[in-house]
Amino acid sequence: MRLPRTDHTDRPWRIHEIAGDFTVEDVWALPTPGGPDDLALLVRQFAESLEEGVEGDGFVSRVLFAVRWKLGALLGWDKPDSGTGGLRPGLLDRLPADLRDGPRGPDLGSSPFTSLYQREDEWAAEMANKTVQAVMHIGWVPDGTGGYRGQMTVLVKPNGLLGSLYMAAIKPFRYLGVYPALIRSIGREWEAGAARRGAR
Repeated sequence: MRLPRTDHTDRPWRIHEIAGDFTVEDVWALPTPGGPDDLALLVRQFAESLEEGVEGDGFVSRVLFAVRWKLGALLGWDKPDSGTGGLRPGLLDRLPADLRDGPRGPDLGSSPFTSLYQREDEWAAEMANKTVQAVMHIGWVPDGTGGYRGQMTVLVKPNGLLGSLYMAAIKPFRYLGVYPALIRSIGREWEAGAARRGAR
């Protein structure tokens, strides 16, 4: 379920200190019911999915991601040295001392994301290329029924006109194909993981 931006902005997340100049692009409730200390399980699931290159289970989602990576390869958007095209430093440089010295979160392998920090109730990872600098923020929030669930927020800062045009062009595809497939996949993986944990 897509949520209003205030579900992210009204919470006292530490990411506000670091990415206050980013735009909150999307906020989603994740189908990951759990207890108060289960964020680490969800972060591990995300890390494994990112390392494996999982982008959702729907046909539309897979096609869109394939097209995006092909375009990135052809136009040089995602080269390892492309970063933000020299326009901005990464967010690791902005971390306050307590976050810089604390747990960073998992190594995300060859995925385009890098973990920034991990706390009991939030994890943030950054990616940057020639089109956009983005943060995936995963929070762990009360679900209103006595339990907890994940909440995914995407924060972005486009790189110039190219980045702004790119974000505008992909917006309908994100809502029609990418996010629905991704969230279904997250829910299925969470349910399967819960079943495995319950069987032990």
